[in-house]
Formats: sequence, structure tokens, C-alpha cells
Amino acid sequence: MQSTLIHLECSECRRSHDSGDLQTVCRDCGAPLLARYDLEKARRSLSLEEAGRRGGGIWRWEELLPVKLAKHRVVLGEGNTPLVPVRRLGASIGMRQVLVKDESGNPTGSFKARGLAVALSKAIELGVREFVIPTAGNAGGALAAYAARAGVAANVYMPSDAPLGNQLEVEAFGAKLVLVAGLISDAGKQAAQEARRLGLFDVSTFKEPYRLEGKKTMGLELAEHFRGRLPDVIIYPTGGGTGLVGMWKAFAEMEAMSWIDSARPRMVTVQAAGCAPVVRAIETGAERIEPWQNARTDAAGLRVPAPFADRLILRAIRNSGGTAVAVSEDEIKMAQSELATMEGVLAAPEGAATWAGLKLLADQGWVKPEERVVLFNTGSGLKYL
Repeated sequence: MQSTLIHLECSECRRSHDSGDLQTVCRDCGAPLLARYDLEKARRSLSLEEAGRRGGGIWRWEELLPVKLAKHRVVLGEGNTPLVPVRRLGASIGMRQVLVKDESGNPTGSFKARGLAVALSKAIELGVREFVIPTAGNAGGALAAYAARAGVAANVYMPSDAPLGNQLEVEAFGAKLVLVAGLISDAGKQAAQEARRLGLFDVSTFKEPYRLEGKKTMGLELAEHFRGRLPDVIIYPTGGGTGLVGMWKAFAEMEAMSWIDSARPRMVTVQAAGCAPVVRAIETGAERIEPWQNARTDAAGLRVPAPFADRLILRAIRNSGGTAVAVSEDEIKMAQSELATMEGVLAAPEGAATWAGLKLLADQGWVKPEERVVLFNTGSGLKYL
């Protein structure tokens, strides 16, 4: 039982890159790199049933993760988050099977733990000892925690108006916090400059290949929970899009291993009306996402004006027959209140946006009463109190 990682492949030009070397993006075209595995070999030792017998955590999927040696895995108990039926909320809009995949139970309270656990572990295996990340908040806290666990250094660049809880979390874990005037795109520019100047390894979204691999475990867990049958619809709050693309990648790998058939969930992106570049691209039929000007939303994780992996995000939505919707700040706040008071789920505003989005889609008749719908709450609302 160990990783079956073979190489890295460019998501656009398909150039192969050596997974034994530290990689960032494609050397030819600058697009994101995707990890490729020997799936036939992986299938000989791993199945949905076998993963269940191995206990909890993301590392039970080790054949489909990139870290070669167990000693390099940095573990804080990430993964195996609950899938919570929200029957009262579902019934209120005529839906019979609405569930919330509640990622708030991860270390540091968000789904970012999955991606950063894998990215940091693989980079450490390849010799990295100092990291830098731009973040809207939660990814910075996750990197800081895993870096503390591993005894390596973390530098976190965060918009100065990010939630105070995220700022305090980074400092509590002993990472260097740099507050930046502007958006995550501005933090990204400063982080990249420091990475070049000081030789730090940048774990920005899709600027290295392995955060995606940690996030894809959400898709693996869905298939495990539903015993090889995927939900009809997945509604996902999309900033950088790693989770959306990661799950789409997981579905393709599972089909190649005969764990699931060719049926796919319709993938739905939800964004805030004040920063909805993916929604605009879907509505206009654009092939690339244009940067959103004057991005504004209290859902910090959705305030991403120009996702780097735009082509991968748009393909996943379109190839699944999905869509993208924007919701207002008032709709997000109302959704947070309804999730908390009616179902006991204290969702981050990004996660609550998915419930607001489902209400719109149900009203339009885009989803049917009998369909199984999974909403992703990507983090804890505690950091926003």
C-alpha cells in the first residue's frame, strides 16, 4: 500500500513533468499540472470497501495520493467529515434529499486542511522547508497549522480586512503573517515576489499540483458514503475552484478503476453577486474567465476576482451539465441563519451560499424534488462571529 503516482501532466498542452522533482506549473504553457497515477495498480489494493476498513482520514486513500513515504505525511486528523441530512430545510423548498457535507470538522475548521496537508507533505518529501501562501483566510490558517506540526516555516499573505479569527489563527500557530491592502490577488502578487526573492515554495491555489489531490478526497468520500453512486447535484461555493476541480478529477479516476459508472453529478458553482466571475463566464459562454472589477463580499473565500484554473473550472461545470448562480449578501446571511436555526449547522458564509443557491435553483425548477443534492459547507461559521 503506497502511492501509485507516475508523473505530472499539463492540464492544457499535456506535457509530462517529473513528479520526482519539485514542480509548480507547466514549463511550456504555464497551466496547472495534474497528478497521474497507475490506476490499474491502485485498483489491485484499493477499493471503496477497503478504504472503509482502513479507518479514518484522507491517507487511507494513499494509492491515489502523491506522498511516497508514510514518514513524510503531516497528519492532524483531516477528512472523514459528516454528510448531514437537512430534512427540514429541504422540505421547506419541496426537496426530499438535501444533505450538507460539513467540512467545518476538519483541522483549523475548514476544507483547506485537506489540500494543505497533502501539498505540504509532498513538498517536504521533496526537500522544502519554508513555504509562502496568499490566502483569503482559511488556507493561511491551514498552512500555518501543518507547518507547525512539521516543524517548518510558513509565511502567510492575507488581505488586511480578512476575518480577525483567521488572522489570529495564523499568528497562534507561529507563522509569519503579512497583511496586504487589497484583495487575495494583491496578496498573491506580494507572496510571489517574496517567493522569488527568498527562495520560498509558493503553495498558491493551482500554482503547485498537490493541493488539488487533497481536495479530491471529498469526492472519494462521497462515493464511499453512497456506495458507489454519486449524488445527482453537487452545489459548491467557488473562489479558486480547487475543490470543484478536485472532485471532478476524483470521479474520472474512480470510473477508470471501475468503482463507479459514467454517471456524474451536475456540478453547480455558487458565488457572491459582488464577485461572480465564474457565473458571468457561464452565462456568456466565455472560454476564459475575465477578472471581476471591484470585488466585494463578506464571504472572504468567494472574493477571488480571477481564478487561475479558470478553464478547468468551466470544463467541470459544462461537461457535467451544471450551472453557476450568484447570490446576494442578504441571501447569504439569511441562509446562514436558516442553516443554524433549523438544522444546527453553523456554516461559514461561503458554505451558506450553497443553500441560498439551491433555493434559487429549486424555484427555477432546475433541480427536481426527488433529486439527491449535496451542499458543501466549506468551513466553520465560528471564525466570522
